[in-house]
Amino acid sequence: MMLGGAGQVLSEEEVTAFVGEALAGAALDGRSVCVIVPDATRSCPLPLLLDAVHQALTGRVSKLTILVALGTHAELTEAELAAHLGGTYEGVTVLNHEWWKPDTFVDLGTISAERVGEISGGLLHESVEVKLNRAVVEHEVALVVGPVFPHEVVGFSGGNKYFFPGVAGQEVIDLSHWLGALITSAGIIGTPGDTPVRTLINEAAALIPSEKLALSVVAQSGTNALHAVAFGDTISSWQAASAVSAETHVRYLEHPVRRVVSLMPSRYQDIWTAAKGFYKVEPIVADGGEVILYAPHVTQLAAMHPEIEQIGYHCRDYFLGQWDEIRDAHWGVLAHSTHLRGAGTWDPVNGERCRVDVTLATGIPEAVVRRANLGYLDPASFDLTQYENDPETLVIPNAGEILHRLRSTAG
Repeated sequence: MMLGGAGQVLSEEEVTAFVGEALAGAALDGRSVCVIVPDATRSCPLPLLLDAVHQALTGRVSKLTILVALGTHAELTEAELAAHLGGTYEGVTVLNHEWWKPDTFVDLGTISAERVGEISGGLLHESVEVKLNRAVVEHEVALVVGPVFPHEVVGFSGGNKYFFPGVAGQEVIDLSHWLGALITSAGIIGTPGDTPVRTLINEAAALIPSEKLALSVVAQSGTNALHAVAFGDTISSWQAASAVSAETHVRYLEHPVRRVVSLMPSRYQDIWTAAKGFYKVEPIVADGGEVILYAPHVTQLAAMHPEIEQIGYHCRDYFLGQWDEIRDAHWGVLAHSTHLRGAGTWDPVNGERCRVDVTLATGIPEAVVRRANLGYLDPASFDLTQYENDPETLVIPNAGEILHRLRSTAG
């Protein structure tokens, strides 16, 4: 079931009523429920949704837990959790996904190398252990509550992605992200339906013993409003929401631009997350063009993955051409590196040649930025008006969620 659609904006009353009706019709009485929610890097009226869920389930379920799907992002403090979730909820346990602790996980099984080869179309032949936060399997029902956007690894976020990588072990995170990197961000972002990475995620989710439900929402980017909300299992509700996201969160240009300036909002606290300002615009930048990420509030490349400072940012072929030397690094970190550097080539004679230049105008020291193979611009000298008046530059406010594509390459 779904409420809303592309071009619509739902009222809070409509959303609350829909959530109440949807959950009233679900067989949840007397059962334990784990609610999996996003962290603070996505636009989503989470307090509204959780309040509606809490109202609908209080007195009906035997146990209610909220688990924040951090992936490998930084944990939220108690104050940050209260602000993010909209306060505290009586009778509800709230957990960060403590991905850095081995005892967080249970082992659900293994996807064989042969099956990974089939799913990936021959790009990867590696088995992968499927590990998941034990809080999910210790509840009878897992209820995903979160938004759907175009995504650089899987095509569109949401659905079973809240399990893998949201509350998953490192093994699935590394394999799924590297598979996406092999396909390339530009080749997979905004691709509807079951991409190879989505198929891998769904196969892993099939090993979860809990019943899997989802309230998949389509947010009005940068606001607390919703265009649509869908309820059902984690596949059907995601399919409905992703179809609306494809109409809502993609902007088309007729011609490429020489430069894009992505103005990054404060929800992105490091380049690991603010890199979305590149992913979402790479398809519209002309060969030899430039993307500037303006985020003076950002002071580090990756809070939880400092090794990116040594690895740096490189195109996919840079790593593939030197795979024996680099393969022992976390593949998820390598994938992030390629996603921010975009398309390019590498060979031992000519070295690395990337299609687009990437420049950081942030609070990160110049030496760190240049050592990581990125361009540097002093944010103090950044003149927004100059770029806004340049006909060859596209300035994007609140960058990071809306995908920009060329109409000639749509689909």
